[in-house]
This record gives sequence, C-alpha cells and structure tokens, in this order.
Amino acid sequence: MRIALIMENSQASKNALVYETLKKVCDHHGFELDNYGMTGAEDKSLTYVQEGLLASILLNSGAADFVVTGCGTGEGAMLALNSFPGVFCGHVQDSTDAYLFSQINAGNAIALPFAKGFGWGSEITLEAIFERLFQGDFGGGYPKERREPEQANKKILDSVKTVTCRPLTEILSSLDRDFVLQTIDRPTFRELFFKHCQDDGIRTTIEEILADLKR
Repeated sequence: MRIALIMENSQASKNALVYETLKKVCDHHGFELDNYGMTGAEDKSLTYVQEGLLASILLNSGAADFVVTGCGTGEGAMLALNSFPGVFCGHVQDSTDAYLFSQINAGNAIALPFAKGFGWGSEITLEAIFERLFQGDFGGGYPKERREPEQANKKILDSVKTVTCRPLTEILSSLDRDFVLQTIDRPTFRELFFKHCQDDGIRTTIEEILADLKR
C-alpha cells in the first residue's frame, strides 16, 4: 500500500512530527509513504480545499492508495476531500474512530484535527490512530456479524458517487486554472506523482495543465 501525507498551510509546522509518526507505522506494515507537504516554509502554500483536489488526483490516478490529511479541526479537509470523485474520507479523532472507519466504511482517506486538541503527547495519540487504522484488512466489519450488510452498503455508496460526480479529468479541465496550478505546480508533486501515476488519462491532463506555465 502506498500512503500519501498531505498537510495544509495552517498546520505545516507539524508536518515532520506527523510524517515521522506515520512512517513508523508504515514501516511496520511494509507500506510506502510519500510526503506531499507541506514540508517547510519554502513549500508553496496549500489550503484545505486544495488538499481535496490533490487527494483526488492521487487516489484516482493510482499514485496513492490511501491519503492521510487534515486541518485545524479536520472538518474542512474532510468536506473538501469528499467533494471530489473517488474519495471516501472519514473524520478521525481517536483510535476507535480509525478502527471503525476502516472496518465499517472502508474508505481511502482520513482527515485529522491537527490543532483542536493537539498538544503535549499528541504523537502518542497519532501513533495509536495509525496503528488501529491499518490493523487489519479494510471492510472487515464491526461487529463481525454486520460484515455483509456493511460491505453491501459500501458498494452502494461507491456506485452512487460514480453517478453524482463527473470524471476527474473533466473536473480538472473545468476548475479555475490558477487554483489547479497552485495545487500541482510543486516540485514534490511533480517528482512523486509522475513516478507513481498509473492512469494515462489523468497523467496527460496534468501534463497539459502544467504546460500552460510555459506558454
């Protein structure tokens, strides 16, 4: 599994702490971890709305299998991610949330509160969240006897989103071009996305948008 970490401007100073905590758990499970920022003051600013767009690009293209993100409360990031196709994001505040989300909802992203309630010892809370999140196969059910109806509902939700959302390539072409460029015109994105992207259509659309910078 390839995990992507995305953090927005208001919480950029915590990126290193979150990354190292998540990496510890990823290493234990043999997962790959990519840090899409923000990684420092030199990193271009990301808003929580841009987190949503970036997460959708990564998940729909196969450049990532799961996204860990958030904002001050986690609420804005969750709303932004869920507004895009192919993203099923849960709001997670503790290890119980993480486990139930993975077992019942089987989504592909979580949004964490990186300011609200985030203080001394928060790396311990984060590690517990990540450990429980990836404890077992997603969609295992909770309680176990509810596994079949929960999996059925997940399939229904998947099909609903394919109807209610346009393809990502159409969305990328229709969104404000400056908004998209501010999201993807980043050295880290260029390096990691083009290395791991598995969707030729999305790759081509991204290449065409980035080419606008040279015109």
